[in-house]
Amino acid sequence: MPPPVDIVKVAIEWPGAFPKLMEIDQKKPLSAIIKEVCDGWSLGSNENFALQIADSTNFYITEKNRNNIKNGSILRLTTSPYQTALQLHERIQSSSMDAKLEALKDLANASRDITFAQEFINLDGISLLTQMVESGTERYQKLQKIMKPCFGDLLSFTLTAFVELMDHGIVSWDTFSVAFIKKIASYVNKSAMDTAVLQRSLAILESMVLNSQDLYHKVAQEITIGQLIPHLQGTDQDIQTYTVAVINALFLKAPEEKRQYDEHIVDILDCPLTEMAHILAQKQLRSIILTNVIRNPTPINDEMAHQLYVLQVLNFNLLEDRMMTKMDPQDQAQRDIIFELRRIAFDVECEPNNSGSIEKRKSMYTRDYKKLGFINHVNPAVDFTQIPPGMLALDNMLYFARHHQDAYIRIVLENSSREDKHECPFGRSSIELTKMLCEILKVGELPSENCHDFHPMFFTHDRSFEEFFCICIQLLNKTWKEMRATSEDFNKVMQVVREQIMRALSLKPNSLDQFKSRLQNLSYTEILKIRQSERMNQEDFQSRPILELREKIQPEIMELIKQQRLNRLCEGTCFRKISSRRRQDKFWYCRLSPNHKVLHYGDLEESPQGEVPHDSLQDKLPVADIKAVITGKDCPHMKEKGALKQNKEVLELAFSVLYESDEYLNFIAPDKHEYCVWTDGLNALLGKEMTSDYTKSDLDTLLSMEMKLRLLDLENIQIPEAPTPIPKEPSNYDFVYDCN
Repeated sequence: MPPPVDIVKVAIEWPGAFPKLMEIDQKKPLSAIIKEVCDGWSLGSNENFALQIADSTNFYITEKNRNNIKNGSILRLTTSPYQTALQLHERIQSSSMDAKLEALKDLANASRDITFAQEFINLDGISLLTQMVESGTERYQKLQKIMKPCFGDLLSFTLTAFVELMDHGIVSWDTFSVAFIKKIASYVNKSAMDTAVLQRSLAILESMVLNSQDLYHKVAQEITIGQLIPHLQGTDQDIQTYTVAVINALFLKAPEEKRQYDEHIVDILDCPLTEMAHILAQKQLRSIILTNVIRNPTPINDEMAHQLYVLQVLNFNLLEDRMMTKMDPQDQAQRDIIFELRRIAFDVECEPNNSGSIEKRKSMYTRDYKKLGFINHVNPAVDFTQIPPGMLALDNMLYFARHHQDAYIRIVLENSSREDKHECPFGRSSIELTKMLCEILKVGELPSENCHDFHPMFFTHDRSFEEFFCICIQLLNKTWKEMRATSEDFNKVMQVVREQIMRALSLKPNSLDQFKSRLQNLSYTEILKIRQSERMNQEDFQSRPILELREKIQPEIMELIKQQRLNRLCEGTCFRKISSRRRQDKFWYCRLSPNHKVLHYGDLEESPQGEVPHDSLQDKLPVADIKAVITGKDCPHMKEKGALKQNKEVLELAFSVLYESDEYLNFIAPDKHEYCVWTDGLNALLGKEMTSDYTKSDLDTLLSMEMKLRLLDLENIQIPEAPTPIPKEPSNYDFVYDCN
């Protein structure tokens, strides 16, 4: 007879005593279980004790999480969270340096548990730590020269405990004083500082900026690019990542008026980071990141890749203002830019105002503007009233004309001398191309939470977007000629150019020259070959017999996909616990048992290199207990997240498993592929339909392959009724080559 489901067999440890095996009745109050354990060891005052998970986490058992206790778990009897918090609160105020250091080390470790954190915060523990940072550590700074390692450890554990406590989201970031911010900033600004202290300080500053607009202004007054550049020039990639994250956070939260582009900055070393647009436009910061981060021999980890992607997005977002600005046809300064394009293209000398009649000059202007490829030949300024791309298109054209003058003149004159029906309109092409490039690079959109898709080539030039445009406009002209296009084919040419650009970008070229080289191998002829190949692979048959055959085969294919999903769940996946401090993520692992009856899961210290064995995952969830699979914004952990985390990317990767009445197992998949695999697999376990995009894609691919196999042309091929005879064994095996 199986044991009752509410009875859990565990081992309980107590320092100085042999572990005790006992059965826990989950229906009993937790206080009654603790009293029973205390009575077994003759310990009084059971209200001063609590149970912990006996592993590296040391998390307390509470009424909320007690259901996570599984058969075979090892627990530890220890002091209650309140008593532990009270003791540590007193110990960290000890006059003994060694005692204080040991207490802060214990506090940093204990603060990861939210139950303890709540008790310590209730004792005004956050204020105590901030006071220690502001003033309490100063009396030890005189001794820093003779006991520097001890001082560094003291401060490191203090900041670590502070970060862990704040990560639970119990206390608002708006409560901190300017003195505390100045002290944290001073640790970042010092040229020589303990690595752990520097990491924690940068993490604190980033969290302050992201969580409070008021603190953003205070932090921005304390940090300058001059203090951050040395951290980028070091060899520690973690420090570099934290540094780039602070720059991104400050720019992301900067008011709109602080994001305007201005080339006339003389000295950026002492420029406050509120002027983020100026800094991102500077050669020094870009070249330092390119040299010390992107081209560093050390491989770029995922978090650094994400921060570089964010920096890339924010840099391109500086273009949004120009992209959304219409040209004023009456603005003479803006009209002068068009005159400049005409002058460079046709080498027109500035005519005196009284030379020729007004009608003659207008006719000449109209003729030249037509050659330049504008839609409105009389007043080309009207072409730039469409947003997007607005004035950004005119900026790109002027940059191309000034910095690549030979290519500009060649394109304009080459097309102005063609027959009308085959000329490639430079003006119209530039406007539409600029709009396309803004769509490809998602100019104006906020960075995604989980994207790592940065392009090294955009960090190799101060005006990378303009150079990108110059390469692409020459590509467009080349493709136009290869297609022998006319004005009626304009949209077709733009589609081909978009495909060429996207395919070249997907190869992640390291420089703009390499990107240009990739495009050379993606001519219109090559694009046609690629399209033909893809069409053949995706060929579909719509005749009635073929459709009937598809309908007959489909259940077999769906069963095959289902088995693949379940096998993938049996391998397991590492999931990230998203927190307000993104770089100090914690991990947990979940996998399905081989018999498809139990989900095994548990926390990990770091991302695993391979599969995690079942016996290392202490928590279990029977598949029979699962009631439903919930996705997107309906998940409880998405409803609880603050506005900072509420973005489309995270919502698309979130799903939850409902079991019992109101208990949930919450997931955030590492990517869309894993999201589809897990939601499909869980739905398959529940006997529900698999509806993900990944399943639809697999079904189409496998059905197409199976259909082609079954419809192979076997004409004039005789299939024997009896199998062919097996040949005799050879007289010797001298032809066999022994690799050993």
